[in-house]
Amino acid sequence: MYLAYSILYLIALLFLFPFEYLKRPKELRKRWIRERFGLYKTTLQHSNTPVSSVWIHAVSVGEVIAAVPLIKKIKERHPATEVIVSTVTDTGQKIAREKAGDTARIIYMPFDLPLSIKNAANRFNPSIFIIMETELWPNAIRTLNKLNVPVLLMNGRISEKSFIGYKGIRFFIKNTLRDMSLFCVQNELYADRLKALGAKPEKVRVIGSLKFDTGHSSPVPEWTKIFRRQKGTVPDLRTEQSEVVESGLSPNRQQIIDNNNKEFVIVAGSTHRTEEDIILDAYIKLKKDFPETNLIIAPRHPERFKEVEELIKKKELEYIKRSDVTGHESRVTGVVILLDVIGELSSVYSACDVAIMGGSFIEHGGQNPLEPAYWGKAIVCGPHMENFPFIDDFYRGGGALKVNAENLYQTVKELLNSQEKILSMGKIAKELYEKNAGATDRAMEIIGKYL
Repeated sequence: MYLAYSILYLIALLFLFPFEYLKRPKELRKRWIRERFGLYKTTLQHSNTPVSSVWIHAVSVGEVIAAVPLIKKIKERHPATEVIVSTVTDTGQKIAREKAGDTARIIYMPFDLPLSIKNAANRFNPSIFIIMETELWPNAIRTLNKLNVPVLLMNGRISEKSFIGYKGIRFFIKNTLRDMSLFCVQNELYADRLKALGAKPEKVRVIGSLKFDTGHSSPVPEWTKIFRRQKGTVPDLRTEQSEVVESGLSPNRQQIIDNNNKEFVIVAGSTHRTEEDIILDAYIKLKKDFPETNLIIAPRHPERFKEVEELIKKKELEYIKRSDVTGHESRVTGVVILLDVIGELSSVYSACDVAIMGGSFIEHGGQNPLEPAYWGKAIVCGPHMENFPFIDDFYRGGGALKVNAENLYQTVKELLNSQEKILSMGKIAKELYEKNAGATDRAMEIIGKYL
């Protein structure tokens, strides 16, 4: 079966290779092709002695961000160990270099061919290979297993869509799962799905989600000061809530909140095609009720920045591109800010009153609600948050609301009319975030045994 898989993989590679090669900048192409075949420039060594390493594969941005606290913990507890982080996408490379470039070596993942994987293993001599979330590459897992390199799935999740797909090739995938050393998954649902696919129960452990430990992945951008309002605004729960309690202010917060203040900031994070239409239409209606409200919209994929900009123009909305903001502008109100940069979204949530989760109004499975929860923000989700089963705890507890496209406007309008509700939801979301932290330490207990 592995031979058939390799042949099919090669056929697909031959077809896609020219497109993948040419879409990259000229200065990147040589490194990309070399590393994808496992031909890295140098071997890890100190005093001519090969050094063992931890190889972490994080396919793209989300997996990289989830891996950052793990990378830091590994270097903190095992400072002599080299950490290698591989990605597939260019945006994953960029974020990995920004977030972990000072503590890890960032590479492109080799093609899933035995020779490419062997080339990489010979250069890095990994003590352990860690796969983040869902990237199960059969040849990589099999080849490293034959080289006696333990292969772990960390922060594992099997979405419903992936589960259905894997069930169709269960006869093959069970062999790949057999070659894995351990599966560390986010919750019992994912554990059950892996067992149903053929993973041995004794190899499956539930440790929680590493994303509860990520916090904000970058400092709060200076440019968000253009939203900082005068006395009478909703305070940031992470920095001001304790002061509010200590001051003895009344529960209805009238001493802090000026109900005549109708300036708000909404962040729509990691949006996908068709969702921008839904969100912008709701925003147009909201502006009639709250003319000074700002909307920050952050498309999930960088290649869609221009497309979303054209959509904003088409709807005749006043807008600013984040890439054009210097941070020295005077206070802005009633505009759309197109977040056309990578790596800032998780911290930009700090500037908002309400966070709308992209990927949840289409059958994509949603985007990470923990980023706004970290800042104690009210969270609004569409009907499709299957990638984050823990969101049900947020719904039940009152830290997030589930809506459909038709009632998005009405729901957000009701929230903006009740700042007490915004504060209450944000407080609950923050408490749930902090309650579930600690997966990184549990992961390190497991990883430490292999080092």
